[in-house]
Amino acid sequence: MAKLNIAPTKSNLLSMKEQLAVSTNGYELLEEKREILVRELMHLVEKVKVLEEEINKVISQAYPAFTKMLMLEGSDQIERIAHSVNYEFEMTEKHVNIGGMNFTSMDVILPKKELFYSFLGTYADTDATIDKFFELLKLLTQMASIRTIVWRLAAEVKKTQRRVNALDKMIIPQTKETKAYIESVLEERERENVFVLKALKKRGTGK
Repeated sequence: MAKLNIAPTKSNLLSMKEQLAVSTNGYELLEEKREILVRELMHLVEKVKVLEEEINKVISQAYPAFTKMLMLEGSDQIERIAHSVNYEFEMTEKHVNIGGMNFTSMDVILPKKELFYSFLGTYADTDATIDKFFELLKLLTQMASIRTIVWRLAAEVKKTQRRVNALDKMIIPQTKETKAYIESVLEERERENVFVLKALKKRGTGK
Protein backbone atom coordinates (compact mmCIF):
# COMPACT_ATOMS: atom_id res chain seq x y z
CA MET A 1 0.00 0.00 0.00
CA ALA A 2 1.52 3.33 -1.09
CA LYS A 3 1.87 5.95 1.60
CA LEU A 4 0.31 9.38 1.28
CA ASN A 5 2.39 12.00 -0.46
CA ILE A 6 2.74 14.48 2.39
CA ALA A 7 5.68 16.21 4.06
CA PRO A 8 7.17 14.38 7.06
CA THR A 9 6.45 17.04 9.66
CA LYS A 10 5.30 16.90 13.28
CA SER A 11 1.98 18.54 12.37
CA ASN A 12 1.36 15.92 9.65
CA LEU A 13 2.32 13.17 12.09
CA LEU A 14 -0.30 14.47 14.52
CA SER A 15 -2.81 14.61 11.67
CA MET A 16 -2.04 10.99 10.71
CA LYS A 17 -2.47 9.85 14.33
CA GLU A 18 -5.84 11.58 14.51
CA GLN A 19 -6.92 10.17 11.16
CA LEU A 20 -5.85 6.67 12.20
CA ALA A 21 -7.83 6.93 15.44
CA VAL A 22 -10.93 8.17 13.60
CA SER A 23 -10.58 5.52 10.86
CA THR A 24 -10.09 2.70 13.37
CA ASN A 25 -13.08 3.82 15.40
CA GLY A 26 -15.15 4.18 12.24
CA TYR A 27 -14.14 0.70 11.11
CA GLU A 28 -15.23 -0.82 14.43
CA LEU A 29 -18.57 1.00 14.35
CA LEU A 30 -19.24 0.06 10.72
CA GLU A 31 -18.29 -3.55 11.36
CA GLU A 32 -20.68 -3.64 14.30
CA LYS A 33 -23.40 -2.07 12.14
CA ARG A 34 -22.76 -4.61 9.38
CA GLU A 35 -23.08 -7.52 11.81
CA ILE A 36 -26.36 -6.14 13.19
CA LEU A 37 -27.76 -5.62 9.68
CA VAL A 38 -26.74 -9.12 8.60
CA ARG A 39 -28.44 -10.65 11.66
CA GLU A 40 -31.62 -8.68 10.98
CA LEU A 41 -31.46 -9.63 7.31
CA MET A 42 -31.10 -13.33 8.09
CA HIS A 43 -34.04 -13.08 10.52
CA LEU A 44 -36.22 -11.50 7.83
CA VAL A 45 -35.13 -14.06 5.25
CA GLU A 46 -36.37 -16.78 7.62
CA LYS A 47 -39.69 -14.91 7.94
CA VAL A 48 -39.92 -14.79 4.15
CA LYS A 49 -39.43 -18.57 3.99
CA VAL A 50 -42.20 -19.12 6.56
CA LEU A 51 -44.53 -16.75 4.69
CA GLU A 52 -43.78 -18.50 1.40
CA GLU A 53 -44.82 -21.81 2.96
CA GLU A 54 -48.03 -20.27 4.32
CA ILE A 55 -48.80 -18.63 0.96
CA ASN A 56 -48.22 -21.89 -0.93
CA LYS A 57 -50.47 -23.70 1.54
CA VAL A 58 -53.32 -21.18 1.12
CA ILE A 59 -52.89 -21.17 -2.68
CA SER A 60 -53.09 -24.97 -2.70
CA GLN A 61 -56.46 -24.65 -0.93
CA ALA A 62 -57.89 -21.48 -2.47
CA TYR A 63 -57.47 -22.17 -6.19
CA PRO A 64 -58.78 -25.78 -6.12
CA ALA A 65 -61.77 -24.52 -4.10
CA PHE A 66 -62.38 -21.78 -6.67
CA THR A 67 -62.00 -24.26 -9.54
CA LYS A 68 -64.53 -26.58 -7.89
CA MET A 69 -66.89 -23.67 -7.31
CA LEU A 70 -66.52 -22.64 -10.95
CA MET A 71 -67.28 -26.14 -12.16
CA LEU A 72 -70.37 -26.49 -9.95
CA GLU A 73 -71.77 -22.98 -10.35
CA GLY A 74 -70.68 -22.05 -13.84
CA SER A 75 -68.88 -18.89 -14.89
CA ASP A 76 -72.10 -16.85 -15.25
CA GLN A 77 -73.19 -17.52 -11.68
CA ILE A 78 -69.69 -16.85 -10.36
CA GLU A 79 -69.65 -13.54 -12.23
CA ARG A 80 -73.03 -12.59 -10.70
CA ILE A 81 -71.72 -13.41 -7.21
CA ALA A 82 -68.54 -11.43 -7.91
CA HIS A 83 -70.55 -8.36 -8.96
CA SER A 84 -72.71 -8.60 -5.86
CA VAL A 85 -69.76 -8.80 -3.47
CA ASN A 86 -68.49 -5.38 -2.42
CA TYR A 87 -65.73 -5.39 0.18
CA GLU A 88 -63.50 -2.42 0.92
CA PHE A 89 -60.03 -3.10 2.25
CA GLU A 90 -58.10 -0.70 4.44
CA MET A 91 -54.33 -0.52 4.04
CA THR A 92 -52.39 0.61 7.11
CA GLU A 93 -48.81 1.85 7.45
CA LYS A 94 -46.55 0.96 10.33
CA HIS A 95 -43.11 2.47 10.83
CA VAL A 96 -40.47 0.05 12.06
CA ASN A 97 -36.81 0.53 12.96
CA ILE A 98 -34.46 -2.29 12.01
CA GLY A 99 -30.74 -2.02 12.57
CA GLY A 100 -31.00 1.75 12.99
CA MET A 101 -32.90 2.14 9.70
CA ASN A 102 -36.50 3.29 9.39
CA PHE A 103 -38.90 1.34 7.20
CA THR A 104 -42.58 1.54 6.36
CA SER A 105 -44.46 -1.73 6.67
CA MET A 106 -47.86 -2.23 5.04
CA ASP A 107 -50.73 -4.34 6.30
CA VAL A 108 -54.28 -4.91 5.16
CA ILE A 109 -57.28 -4.84 7.48
CA LEU A 110 -59.75 -7.40 6.26
CA PRO A 111 -63.37 -6.22 6.16
CA LYS A 112 -66.07 -7.73 8.29
CA LYS A 113 -67.80 -10.51 6.40
CA GLU A 114 -71.21 -9.67 5.02
CA LEU A 115 -73.75 -11.54 2.91
CA PHE A 116 -74.05 -9.79 -0.44
CA TYR A 117 -75.75 -12.66 -2.22
CA SER A 118 -78.46 -15.23 -1.59
CA PHE A 119 -77.60 -18.69 -0.33
CA LEU A 120 -80.12 -20.08 -2.81
CA GLY A 121 -78.46 -21.55 -5.84
CA THR A 122 -74.93 -20.93 -4.59
CA TYR A 123 -72.07 -23.29 -3.92
CA ALA A 124 -72.12 -24.47 -0.29
CA ASP A 125 -68.48 -23.41 0.35
CA THR A 126 -68.68 -19.99 -1.35
CA ASP A 127 -67.87 -18.13 1.88
CA ALA A 128 -65.01 -20.50 2.68
CA THR A 129 -63.55 -19.90 -0.77
CA ILE A 130 -63.80 -16.12 -0.33
CA ASP A 131 -62.16 -16.43 3.11
CA LYS A 132 -59.21 -18.27 1.59
CA PHE A 133 -58.61 -15.48 -0.89
CA PHE A 134 -58.92 -12.92 1.92
CA GLU A 135 -56.25 -14.83 3.80
CA LEU A 136 -54.10 -14.96 0.68
CA LEU A 137 -54.45 -11.19 0.22
CA LYS A 138 -53.25 -10.58 3.79
CA LEU A 139 -50.27 -12.90 3.40
CA LEU A 140 -49.26 -11.38 0.06
CA THR A 141 -49.40 -7.88 1.57
CA GLN A 142 -47.13 -8.99 4.41
CA MET A 143 -44.78 -10.65 1.94
CA ALA A 144 -44.56 -7.49 -0.19
CA SER A 145 -43.66 -5.40 2.88
CA ILE A 146 -41.04 -7.81 4.17
CA ARG A 147 -39.44 -8.31 0.74
CA THR A 148 -39.15 -4.53 0.30
CA ILE A 149 -37.41 -4.26 3.68
CA VAL A 150 -35.14 -7.21 2.80
CA TRP A 151 -34.06 -5.54 -0.47
CA ARG A 152 -33.28 -2.26 1.30
CA LEU A 153 -31.42 -4.03 4.11
CA ALA A 154 -29.41 -6.07 1.61
CA ALA A 155 -28.45 -2.87 -0.24
CA GLU A 156 -27.41 -1.24 3.06
CA VAL A 157 -25.34 -4.32 4.01
CA LYS A 158 -23.57 -4.15 0.64
CA LYS A 159 -22.91 -0.42 1.04
CA THR A 160 -21.64 -0.87 4.61
CA GLN A 161 -19.41 -3.75 3.54
CA ARG A 162 -17.82 -1.58 0.83
CA ARG A 163 -17.04 1.11 3.42
CA VAL A 164 -15.64 -1.48 5.85
CA ASN A 165 -13.43 -2.91 3.09
CA ALA A 166 -12.23 0.56 2.08
CA LEU A 167 -11.18 1.32 5.66
CA ASP A 168 -9.67 -2.10 6.28
CA LYS A 169 -7.86 -2.60 2.97
CA MET A 170 -6.93 0.93 1.95
CA ILE A 171 -7.43 3.87 4.31
CA ILE A 172 -6.16 2.34 7.59
CA PRO A 173 -3.11 0.57 6.06
CA GLN A 174 -2.22 3.70 4.06
CA THR A 175 -2.53 5.90 7.15
CA LYS A 176 -0.42 3.48 9.22
CA GLU A 177 2.28 3.37 6.55
CA THR A 178 2.34 7.16 6.24
CA LYS A 179 2.49 7.54 10.02
CA ALA A 180 5.35 5.05 10.26
CA TYR A 181 7.22 6.83 7.45
CA ILE A 182 6.88 10.25 9.09
CA GLU A 183 7.97 8.83 12.46
CA SER A 184 11.05 7.21 10.91
CA VAL A 185 12.03 10.44 9.12
CA LEU A 186 11.54 12.53 12.26
CA GLU A 187 13.52 10.02 14.35
CA GLU A 188 16.33 10.11 11.80
CA ARG A 189 16.33 13.90 11.88
CA GLU A 190 16.42 13.80 15.68
CA ARG A 191 19.44 11.48 15.62
CA GLU A 192 21.18 13.74 13.11
CA ASN A 193 20.48 16.78 15.30
CA VAL A 194 21.87 15.01 18.35
CA PHE A 195 24.97 14.01 16.38
CA VAL A 196 25.49 17.57 15.14
CA LEU A 197 25.05 18.99 18.63
CA LYS A 198 27.55 16.51 20.05
CA ALA A 199 30.00 17.34 17.29
CA LEU A 200 29.61 21.06 17.91
CA LYS A 201 30.02 20.53 21.64
CA LYS A 202 33.23 18.56 21.10
CA ARG A 203 34.56 21.22 18.78
CA GLY A 204 33.73 23.89 21.30
CA THR A 205 35.46 21.97 24.09
CA GLY A 206 38.51 21.40 21.94
CA LYS A 207 38.93 25.13 21.51
